[in-house]
Amino acid sequence: MSGTIKRGTVRRPVQPKRKQAAKPSVIDRAITALPVSEATLRKAATWTITGVVGAGLIALASFFGIPGAIGTAIGEGIGDAGFKVTNIQITGLNRMDHNVIYKIAANQPSMAMPLVSLEKIRQDLVSHSGWIEDVHVSRRLPDTLLVNVIERQPSAIWQNKGQLALIAANGTWLEPVDPQAMPDLPVVIGPHANEQEVSYRTLLDAAPALKGQVKAATWVGNRRWTLTFETGETLALPEGDTEAAKALVKFAQLDGVRPLLGKGWLGFDMRDPTRLVARKPGVTTNKAITDPGAAPGMAPTAAPSATPSPAASESSAPRLTALKRTSTDSQA
Repeated sequence: MSGTIKRGTVRRPVQPKRKQAAKPSVIDRAITALPVSEATLRKAATWTITGVVGAGLIALASFFGIPGAIGTAIGEGIGDAGFKVTNIQITGLNRMDHNVIYKIAANQPSMAMPLVSLEKIRQDLVSHSGWIEDVHVSRRLPDTLLVNVIERQPSAIWQNKGQLALIAANGTWLEPVDPQAMPDLPVVIGPHANEQEVSYRTLLDAAPALKGQVKAATWVGNRRWTLTFETGETLALPEGDTEAAKALVKFAQLDGVRPLLGKGWLGFDMRDPTRLVARKPGVTTNKAITDPGAAPGMAPTAAPSATPSPAASESSAPRLTALKRTSTDSQA
């Protein structure tokens, strides 16, 4: 008897499913597109995290009032970890020497970044030179100090005791001036004249027609101005900013009606606001230039006429009357 052999169904081995490659995220694609290597990015991230931790330690030390010795030790430790000043970037210089500013900024007890006093650097620089008006100092971790210098601008030349110097608008002394190479700036003369630079410019602004004709101004007795014009005449003004401005405006009006400058006069005196006294060479008496009909210290304002007659023009112009020299006519 023959047996029947049953063949079982042959099972095929199961093929493992292939895993699909994960698609890169938007952040990964953005990082790949950057023109820096992955190692550089990791290093930057490490420095950033270290910087945040270091700044936090400094803040905690300040908040809890850690004693100076311990705080210094912590600061030095942070410096040893890489937070030490090795680079000083200076901007804003026009007249100051870069090396001088660098030496002052680098003159610190410690170059560990947490121990560098930004305020001390600022004060040292501001006190070093009149040219420096202000300084902004900041840190850029891990190793750079940023120093931005704001310089003053020269505003006038100050002549005092035979010496010439540039001064700023607030009167700060800047540097000596060579008489053979004087810049085109206003000249103020006399003790404390530098402190009156702002009031002097305000005075000239009151009479724009004369501003370009003033060569220098002398601060007399620490109380008033005497102007010197390009044509050589002097004009003594009264005390007080308001009174001096009114007198200068009055003189400009008189000079506009009947030119006074460049006509042979030596000088004018308007310390008495009700008159203008003039001097000529070789004359021992002064000439008072008065304006009939005008209020004391003010020029009259007349309505313009269509065609003024010669007689009317002559009567409206200032007239000259002789006055004897008195003690009030001398410069004081």
